Amino acid sequence: MKIRKTLLHDKEIKVYVYENKKEETFVVAVPTQEWSFSFTYENSGEGFVNQLSSSLMNTGLEEQPAEELARRIYQWTCEM
Repeated sequence: MKIRKTLLHDKEIKVYVYENKKEETFVVAVPTQEWSFSFTYENSGEGFVNQLSSSLMNTGLEEQPAEELARRIYQWTCEM
């Protein structure tokens, strides 16, 4: 599991990224937003950022911060 730090609303938050290579899945969690998301390698395309962003907006995030966080998550999972 990787723990990444990023800024959200001028506060540093932790984003937990777990990769299960055997099952080819990721689980991402942001405890401060009470949010988590699970997806497979197949689902992690560029259009996938919109799904992450929409899910994050359901936690009360505004569109701009949700999109930025979704792009960071996408980038981190691509690096793993």
